[in-house]
Amino acid sequence: MVKDILKEAEVKMHKASEVVRDELVRIRTGKATTALLDGIKVDYYGTMTPLSQVGNVSVADIHTLTVQPWDKSMLEPITKAIQVADLGLNPQKDAEVVRVPIPPLNEERRRELVKLAKKFGEDGKIAIRNIRRDAIEHLKKSEKEEHFSEDERKRGESETQKLTDKCIKDIDNFLVQKEKEMMEV
Repeated sequence: MVKDILKEAEVKMHKASEVVRDELVRIRTGKATTALLDGIKVDYYGTMTPLSQVGNVSVADIHTLTVQPWDKSMLEPITKAIQVADLGLNPQKDAEVVRVPIPPLNEERRRELVKLAKKFGEDGKIAIRNIRRDAIEHLKKSEKEEHFSEDERKRGESETQKLTDKCIKDIDNFLVQKEKEMMEV
């Protein structure tokens, strides 16, 4: 019973840290990464479709992304979708591809992005702590209902805390890495 509770908490904590990692990847750093365009949806014949499903998104160089649509008639809708996404990007289309230059960030914008990254990190840590709290409550309730020993419950609480510390440390490491990346000129 204790192992089941710990396993469930572990799965939830890892999902929470993955969400934080995904959010941090989407934050623009001044370097081209295909993850910047992950959330963009394009009007594909009346259906809002993820950009990655209407064309090939790739990194041309450190400051340029390219989107090569599978259907040439999609050049204009892709360009509009990137402009409307409010990412501060100005796509340019030519005969076959949409080029998306990634402008360098100014100091003020870098600081704003660092604050945003820290907010995502803190939200993730709060989620992990809530998962820990729920797991410990579940352990206490199960101790009474399932009649396992207090030592087993305490061992389970200790394992839950170790797992919590590990996931929070992972988030902190993501944040440090992303902040370093964002503040690089």
